[in-house]
Amino acid sequence: MRHLLFASVAVLAFAAASSAKAEEGMWTYDNFPIGRANQTLGTSIDQAWLDKVRLSSVKFGGCSAGVISGQGLVMTNNHCVATCVANLSTPQVQYADTGFTPRSREEELKCPGATAEILTEIVDVTARLHKAGEGLDGQAFTQAREAEAGRIETEACGTDPKIRCQVVSLYRGGQFKLYKYRKYSDVRLAWAPEDRAATFGGDLDNFSFPRFAIDAAFIRLYEDGKPVETPTHFTWNPNKPTEGEPVFVTGNPGATQRLLTQSQLMTIRDVVLPMDQLIASELRGRLIRYSEEGEEQAFIAMDPIVGVENTYKRGLGRMRALTDPAFMATKAEAEADFRARAAGGQTDPWATLDGVQPLARELYAPMALLEGGTGMGTTSVAGGSSLFQWARAIVRGAQERAKPSDQRLAEFADSRLPGVQSSLFAERPTYAALEQIRLEWWLSKTREWLTVDSPYVRTLLGKESPENLSARLITGTKLADPAVRRALWEGGLPAVQASTDPLIQYVLAIDADARAVRADWDNKVKAPTDRASEQLAAARFAAYGDAVYPDATGTLRLTYGRVEGTDVPGQRIAAFTTFAGLWDRATGAEPFNVAPKLLAARDRIDPNAVMNMAVSSDTIGGSSGSPAVNAKGEIIGANFDSTVLTQRNAYGYDRNVNRSVIVTTQAVTTALRDVYGMDHLIQELGVSAPKPARRSRR
Repeated sequence: MRHLLFASVAVLAFAAASSAKAEEGMWTYDNFPIGRANQTLGTSIDQAWLDKVRLSSVKFGGCSAGVISGQGLVMTNNHCVATCVANLSTPQVQYADTGFTPRSREEELKCPGATAEILTEIVDVTARLHKAGEGLDGQAFTQAREAEAGRIETEACGTDPKIRCQVVSLYRGGQFKLYKYRKYSDVRLAWAPEDRAATFGGDLDNFSFPRFAIDAAFIRLYEDGKPVETPTHFTWNPNKPTEGEPVFVTGNPGATQRLLTQSQLMTIRDVVLPMDQLIASELRGRLIRYSEEGEEQAFIAMDPIVGVENTYKRGLGRMRALTDPAFMATKAEAEADFRARAAGGQTDPWATLDGVQPLARELYAPMALLEGGTGMGTTSVAGGSSLFQWARAIVRGAQERAKPSDQRLAEFADSRLPGVQSSLFAERPTYAALEQIRLEWWLSKTREWLTVDSPYVRTLLGKESPENLSARLITGTKLADPAVRRALWEGGLPAVQASTDPLIQYVLAIDADARAVRADWDNKVKAPTDRASEQLAAARFAAYGDAVYPDATGTLRLTYGRVEGTDVPGQRIAAFTTFAGLWDRATGAEPFNVAPKLLAARDRIDPNAVMNMAVSSDTIGGSSGSPAVNAKGEIIGANFDSTVLTQRNAYGYDRNVNRSVIVTTQAVTTALRDVYGMDHLIQELGVSAPKPARRSRR
């Protein structure tokens, strides 16, 4: 294996149509264009700057974050700790309403099941993965690569619970890298504002600008019961940002599809997005109806509703991109240039991918609904029911662990079992009514999309209705108890087969169909797509060199831009919003009602302090919580949103409309000091003593 320990990268010569321009690119840290960034922004960052930023960046679940003190203090978004806040709350004590404001470290509370990771090393393992798949096709090709990835992860990390290794595919199979992380399994909530302070404007303001949200929260990394020492961390900058200043955003963007061919994008436009949007909108309606039944129901449904609304709006923005003739024309031009440069090869990967699309269109619905994990859409099995997911993990874990590691489903390889167990054993509250809504919705939508006569549907439902079956399974299961889950997992296949838990028995009964659908997808769609994508990657490297960045894969990336608004139709915005703008926008009625503690502190708050800012950096979902850093390496904010037009970022960067929405450290400092009285955190951040009270302008 050739080690790529973040070597300094020279300025690259960028080819025309397929190379990155201006601020475009979610760059890996071992191929960041330092020279081009400095030339574009007028900065002078170097390799030491990159290393510090990388080691201060944190992966926190599906979000990003940054270390901001030497005692393991980390900033992320409030919406990234929403599940933790909900898990720590009860109907009687709701931290979403009051904010979570411990007065000392001793009062910080552990987030159930939460983990945080810092990237320490990248190793190139491309040759091993490519060799593993040589001469193979279909599921054999997929399984051979997954088995080799598992071996590499085990070799690199062994059984050390403090380290996690992950082989990631870059350039859609053109490269494979081993990412090695320092893992922290004790993550505690250190501060969260009132939810209304972080979500002011609700869904109406979501994916838009101007915004007036203090969408920030603090967690702390612990080990052996003590805060972790983190000598490498971002320096806190509490000052007002400057319009036009350079900003670097470091985080873990979830997934982009910029390297897909035109025919692949048409499958997403015609099949994937319409299905995902339609069924997500119905789940949203069911959750809203449930939330209107009472205060307890509203509490239970709050976080799930926000999640579905985000998914729906992201899909809406992406659909607009794929139906925008001008945007798609630029994609077509880029592909034409690439094909012209790659002409003359022995194989035609475009033809292969064109041939796969009819099968992908046919198999997407059963794969998404019964198995999930297509990599194309967002539909989740069982509607995201935690109880169902635990049951499937227990059943499949028992079945797969009976096999050698290299013959298992990839997610149950030896190197990945600690993550499965951590999620399975965590003490998380579940709500039977919510679980039933999710399961009932999934069963009804699966019957609708696959039709009543589908043999898969007959296995799923038998003679029962979605309503009765979901009620029977959720009422009867004992899997809400982590001790029950642990006993079944540790008891292995005999314990699972002997279990009388109705949800365990249900998963046993339907799992063969789900596995068959997955095998069909792997053979007919995934394997030929991966093989053709690898060929495209080789052609792309030959045509453009490594001046092309890879699609986002949920791994750490660095992007950059400037603080600025936009002046395009449908998105004419200024660079900043202030607290004065918040008071002006407030109506006192939801969703424009100011959080009570924030409103009570109005006279102590500088009305000209900047709350949120727009930045031309290249981000996508998963970038939530990403530290926004200035050229000195100081943290000046955290990414928490983008605009609806920015959702086309999944398929291509458009500087005219692309804007990341950042909550500023000035706003967070104001909230900590003037609203929530978090003096010990202010001191830890090195911020000067509290200012004297001032009268706000009314």
